[in-house]
Amino acid sequence: MSEGAPSTPHFGAAHGRAGRGLNPHLNSASKDIVALGVAFAAIIMFVGTGSSVLVSIAKSLSGQGVGPDKLLTNALLLNIALIIFGWRRYRELTGEVAERRKAEEQARFLAEADPLTGCLNRRSINQAADCMIAQASERGEAIAFIMLDLDKFKQINDSHGHAAGDRLLCATASRLAANLPSNALIARIGGDEFACVVPFDPARPGQIDQLIEGLIAAIAKPVDHVDGELETTISAGVFRRDPGSADDTQAALHHADVAMYQAKKRGRNRYCWFDPAMESELKFRAELESGIRRGLPAGEFVPFYQKQIDLETGEVVGFEMLARWHSEKLGMVNPEIFIPVAEDIGLIAPISESLIRQALKDARKWNPKLTLSVNISPLQLRDPWFAQKLLKMLVEANFAPSRLDIEVTESCLHENLGMVRSLITSLQNQGVTVSLDDFGTGYSSLSQLRLLPFDRIKIDRSFVASVLDSPESARIIESIISLGDGLGLPMTAEGIESQEVLDRLRELGNFKGQGFLYGKPQDAEVTAAELAQLDLLLEQPAVVPGAADAIAAEPQVRRA
Repeated sequence: MSEGAPSTPHFGAAHGRAGRGLNPHLNSASKDIVALGVAFAAIIMFVGTGSSVLVSIAKSLSGQGVGPDKLLTNALLLNIALIIFGWRRYRELTGEVAERRKAEEQARFLAEADPLTGCLNRRSINQAADCMIAQASERGEAIAFIMLDLDKFKQINDSHGHAAGDRLLCATASRLAANLPSNALIARIGGDEFACVVPFDPARPGQIDQLIEGLIAAIAKPVDHVDGELETTISAGVFRRDPGSADDTQAALHHADVAMYQAKKRGRNRYCWFDPAMESELKFRAELESGIRRGLPAGEFVPFYQKQIDLETGEVVGFEMLARWHSEKLGMVNPEIFIPVAEDIGLIAPISESLIRQALKDARKWNPKLTLSVNISPLQLRDPWFAQKLLKMLVEANFAPSRLDIEVTESCLHENLGMVRSLITSLQNQGVTVSLDDFGTGYSSLSQLRLLPFDRIKIDRSFVASVLDSPESARIIESIISLGDGLGLPMTAEGIESQEVLDRLRELGNFKGQGFLYGKPQDAEVTAAELAQLDLLLEQPAVVPGAADAIAAEPQVRRA
């Protein structure tokens, strides 16, 4: 059997089917018996009558006696006809039964197996694994429940088509069957997820490690396809069920799934054994997901603003908008926690668009010389209509495009350079500026900076924070400054948290800067109250309870 072709169901030795809804063909069997009985009765009658009739016929033909009795002759002919009819009918019925049995076997296969790969399906793996658990317990064996998921399978489907995805799934199933023991169970749970159940000697858990490492290596090999080779890796989670354990199949597969999630979180193309602590983390993750889905329509995501300062004059020149989540159940959630989750569940774009709309509305009240910087997610760069959506928001808010700065992280440049260039060009044609954020932490080349017409470079906070203690960081900043000067790009330094760092940066060059030295990010009301004190607000806001205290606690910035 070649890779990519569906195989027969890999049920394994432990898959007992007796008593699991398989009905005997009672009606067909009874028809077989009736037809066979008719033929058998006719044969008996033929023997009884034929012996005398045939003897009489033989004597009559030899001239030794009279002809046979006509009644017996007719009975003999009728017996012959019944024998022929009964035998033909018996053969027809047995043929019908064979076809019906074949159809029922096919129906059973479709009910128990995945039609694409030939593996067990989600329902039948539970029955088969329950049977294996019982047999393994009798033999004192442990069982490894393994959950496998193909990494970035959706990208293969999107780029090569579903036929390529199907071929990759079939090849994966074939390689699993080739590398697992003959008594193992293999199931396709759904999509690109597989489950394997393998009994093993509890005193030798290392054999499972070797087994999974072999699976990872086998599935990582390219699969031939008409468009070229298809390549993928797997992430796997393993749960060990020892003899006498109370965990049933459902619980064991769930634990293995939890471990698989951890393998993906740690970088994919690896496996993890289940640890009870993973369960708590997964529950918290589920709570975050449901909280994000509830919080978005409830308006729990709000923009905060961090001042951006001209380091030479000390004047406020703008603000960076930062996302904050005031969860009703969880309180204030760190963006580093909820943003990756929102990206995973596909809600980062609507959250970002909601925050940008609110930020444009807030910033419209500021002095027109103040700019607004907004980070966009790498996932938003994949949206070919993002630039148009952003320009529509600017029109709706009646906000000058020249006051808006979009920040693109350096890591985005490796995903789709053409899309990034198209986005930058579209925004710049409308007057929006585009900055390269977190510069120095990725792998952007000089050619990329030359091809992508950024308006500003933001030096990553990790270099700024260590500029006093690390000569390497100081040299990196000097190199970035030299690069920016050569390309005509102004600089912004992030993460300025002390006067000493500020003084050192002033020695290195002329920057915009931001960081806790100038105050922590604040919500719109506190920001507006502070701008009112600096005479940088077009509309004087009402007194905000607590805003005066927050402003008093912040270091004062020279009025523009």
